[in-house]
Amino acid sequence: MKKLILTSVIFLISMSVSLAQCAMCRMTVESTVSNGRSQIASNLNFAILYLLVTPYLIVAVVGYLWWKSSKKNMSPQTILRQRLRKAFS
Repeated sequence: MKKLILTSVIFLISMSVSLAQCAMCRMTVESTVSNGRSQIASNLNFAILYLLVTPYLIVAVVGYLWWKSSKKNMSPQTILRQRLRKAFS
């Protein structure tokens, strides 16, 4: 679980640096920047990154809830056996 959280944090930090644009968006941004309006470019980059991350967050939340509910349905002996196997592997 710690690895997943660490990977997610690193992904979110590195995401702010990336610039994701399609060809049409890039042309729109170039034309608005050449007119002196650079605020549209940064807003467009933020919107594209937001749309990129949203499905991954939804899948992560559903996976976490599924994992959590499956742990509730396990007996304490099964959980102990899994932990012992993991410790001695």
